[in-house]
Order: sequence, then structure tokens, then C-alpha cells
Amino acid sequence: MHMTTRLLPVLLVLIALVWAGSFIVVEHATREIDPVDLGFLRFLVATPLLLLLVGIMKKPLRVPKKELPWLLVLGLTGVTLLYLFQFVGISSTNAPTAAVLINTNVIFIALLSAVVLHEQLSPKRLIGILLSFSGVIVIVFSGLSTEVFSLTNGFFIGCLLILLSALCWALYSLVGKRLLATYDAVVITTYAFLLGILCYLPFVITRIGPVLLHTTISGWLAVLCLAVACTVFGYLGWYYALHHTDASKAAVFLNFIPLFTILLSWFLGTPLTWVFLLGAAFIIYGVYLTQKT
Repeated sequence: MHMTTRLLPVLLVLIALVWAGSFIVVEHATREIDPVDLGFLRFLVATPLLLLLVGIMKKPLRVPKKELPWLLVLGLTGVTLLYLFQFVGISSTNAPTAAVLINTNVIFIALLSAVVLHEQLSPKRLIGILLSFSGVIVIVFSGLSTEVFSLTNGFFIGCLLILLSALCWALYSLVGKRLLATYDAVVITTYAFLLGILCYLPFVITRIGPVLLHTTISGWLAVLCLAVACTVFGYLGWYYALHHTDASKAAVFLNFIPLFTILLSWFLGTPLTWVFLLGAAFIIYGVYLTQKT
């Protein structure tokens, strides 16, 4: 067996572990840094690093002007809205809840593919979708079990924002699939980062100066972890893996993300109820069924 083939599972598990840890880093960092600002700082650091790597790899950044609207959609769905929704959602819920709910992006991809691309939904996929959304309902109400349900409840709103983030990733994936058939993955990702951070500016422009000045060392360490490990390493490692194996095989490893986050959170002292774990099991198994068929 070729060395690259043998090491790919190790790389994919490492990526899943890093991405799982990102939810915990965000949960703790948003206690100091506003979640909107944290998302911007992540890409403020990650984008120049990615541009540097593109220069080192000598990849041409020329893309036809006709693709600019699609690249803008990638920036909005894969950076700006994705992390606005996700980080604000995490700050209102917790890391394990966010990691499990974000996994529903697979369900949204299946549904959008059926509607937009007219792909068939097999009975197993439909069962997977129903299981996952049942799990979402269980998890939302597990977080409200001691409270009176209200549409203005912070935990409920946080869950909705994370689901919107998952929908953004599904849209990013479908648009990206079209562009990746023609253009280099690293180049497309670089454009998504550049345009995404530009679209992010209106949300932070009035206060980014004080944020840069007053963020503590621990805050910057969290930003560096998110930018370098979770973004640059995570994205490049993921595309390297996709280049050397089937997307369906690589995607199976993404199911480890919520599992790793749950384990890490439990190890760090986050209380986990049996109701939450039941909902998580529904979502993870539902996603597995949806990917498998």
C-alpha cells in the first residue's frame, strides 16, 4: 500500500479532531471576544497565510470575470454568513450542541441536491433525513427542559443560527462543487476567503480598532488556533485528502467531529444529559445513512 494511502486515515482523523476542538475554542473565546469579531479575526489572520501558501506553491490566481458572482456566493456562504451564524450560535448554546447540529449540513446538501440537481432520495436517505431532524428537535428541547419554551429563548435562537450555518455550508458545497470541476481547490478557497472577509467588514468596521488593541494574549492564542490549525491546516488537509481519495470515503470521517467534541467537552467538565446524547445519536446515525446511500 502506498504511504500516502496509509497515512490518509490518520490525516482525516487529525482534521476531524482539530475541527472538533474548534467548537470548544470558540465557546471559550466568545466569553472574551464578541463572536462576530472573533469570526472576522479568524479570517484576518488566515487569509494572508493562505495567500502566502498560494505564492509558495506558485498557483495562478487568475479566474474568469464571469465566475465573480459565484465566487462572491462562496465568500458569503463559506465565510461571512457561515461563521456569523455559527459563532453567535455557539455563544448562545455550547460546543457539543453546535458540533452535532452543524453536522446536519449533510442533510441540507441531500435536500438541496434533490431540489436543485434533481437527485433521487432513496428510502434509506429519507429515513436518515427524518432521523436527523428528529434528533434536532430532541436536542433543542433537551436544552429547554428546565425552561418554558419561547421563540425568543437564547438557546433556541442559538440552535436556529447553527442550523442556518449548516445550510450555508451546504450551499457553499454545492456552488463549490461546480467551480472545483474546473479550477484549483486552493485558488477557489483563497477567493472565498478574500471575498468573505470583505463582506464581513460592514459587521465589524466601526469597532475593529478597539478589538485589535484590547484583545488579550489568550484571545489571540484562540484566534491563532482557529486561523492556523482549524482554517489553513484544516482546509488544505481536507482538499489534499479529497485529491487522494473519494469524497464519499473522506466525508465519513466528518462524523467523528461531533463525537470528538462531545468527548472533549465531557472531559473538560461540560454536563451532558441522556436526552442530548439520544438526540446526538439520531443526528449522527441519520447523517451516516444519508451519506452511505
